[in-house]
Amino acid sequence: MEKTQTLQQKALLFCRLVFPVLITQLGIYAMNFLDTVMSGHSGAAQLAGVAIGSSIWVPVFTGLSGILMALTPIVSQFNGAGKKDSVPGAVIQSLYLGLALAVAVILAGYFVLDPLLHAMHLDSTVSDVARGYLIALSTGIIPLFLYNVLRSFIDALGRTRVSMFVTVAALPVNALFNYLLIFGKWGFPELGGIGAGYATSITYWFIAVLTFIIIHKVEPFSLYHVFHRFTAVSIHAWKEQLKIGIPIGFAIFFETSIFAAVTLLMSSFSTATIAAHQSAINFASFLYMLPLSISFALTIAVGYEIGAKRYSDAKQYSYLGMGTAVILALLCAGALLLFRERVAGLYSSDPSVISLTKHFLLYAVFFQLSDAIAAPIQGALRGYKDVNVTLVLSLISYWVIGLPVGYVLATSTSLAAFGYWVGLISGLAMGAILLYLRMAYIQKKQTKKTDSSAQ
Repeated sequence: MEKTQTLQQKALLFCRLVFPVLITQLGIYAMNFLDTVMSGHSGAAQLAGVAIGSSIWVPVFTGLSGILMALTPIVSQFNGAGKKDSVPGAVIQSLYLGLALAVAVILAGYFVLDPLLHAMHLDSTVSDVARGYLIALSTGIIPLFLYNVLRSFIDALGRTRVSMFVTVAALPVNALFNYLLIFGKWGFPELGGIGAGYATSITYWFIAVLTFIIIHKVEPFSLYHVFHRFTAVSIHAWKEQLKIGIPIGFAIFFETSIFAAVTLLMSSFSTATIAAHQSAINFASFLYMLPLSISFALTIAVGYEIGAKRYSDAKQYSYLGMGTAVILALLCAGALLLFRERVAGLYSSDPSVISLTKHFLLYAVFFQLSDAIAAPIQGALRGYKDVNVTLVLSLISYWVIGLPVGYVLATSTSLAAFGYWVGLISGLAMGAILLYLRMAYIQKKQTKKTDSSAQ
């Protein structure tokens, strides 16, 4: 990151931040995409099992990784304020916290997984695949959480191209082991959807080790000497990160878990409906990588400017990011309308699954605009370290409005399964409106503070 004078300079710097983040997010998404697509070609039951497993895992992971994401605004503001000596200690404490969270997830899964799957009354094959997929995935939880801490450190320095390199390098690893373990090639066992879990776990170990090496050996990361001194666990440092991270984590959890809840509620419909829903959600998640990448870049840019007390620059970045996201969302929505049949065909060769997926994808079009507004604002607010109100707004939008509306429409109208998607759209739209009002309030308050200082 560096100080900029004009809007054009900001736009160029912002693009240099966003593009590598986008490639990184697409790479991370591609792992789940490969799991879904390759499992789907192993059978509808395999796809449904991976869908259920992913729906349990994704909100847990994204919520807890949101806690670790707090390191990004912390390091960004340290750098903006010229306090670089404080960075290594913050990274080490965040690594400790990531390790503790990973162990907690593994222990919780040991006790909760079987009762949860049993309560869902799934087809026995689907349940077995979901259980095996999650157990396989659990072998990579510790490196995954540690990697997320290190990635937050790398991105906070504005070196998003490094994260891009790591993710791109990991894709062939993930694709290879998916091919070997799902379909049983080259003497490997044919594990179906469960094999996708092991392939992803192996990939998590790969990216964690590669990132450790980069930070230890490559400048400018090596200049921080992050691994030269492992200090004792600091409860005070944990509290500081948790104060920012818990609201971020819960806000992300409320958003992602509503999609997981809908998928779990879909278990009352046919296996074809579950598979089609998961296919459409998977592709909608692919499109979401655009506003999400802008969101991450805004956290870095806004956090840096706030640390340097350049409030007007932070505001410019916020609107620059949101405007970019809206334009891209309109283009994506148009492309989805034109090519939804081809998209549906990527996930399955079953005609009934393809037909249902095409219908679900029509609703996914309406996700785009709401996400294009909400996601960048969330990133900007994280840069301001304004996270508590965002948590409340997310809870209201998704769980007080979105899910109840969807449940009523799905169970009381002819929309059936599609009613849940209408509910999701309602929640996302309300979230976008409320978050925009919150950002406008924060920026107005910052403007008054600047005017008072000038006087």
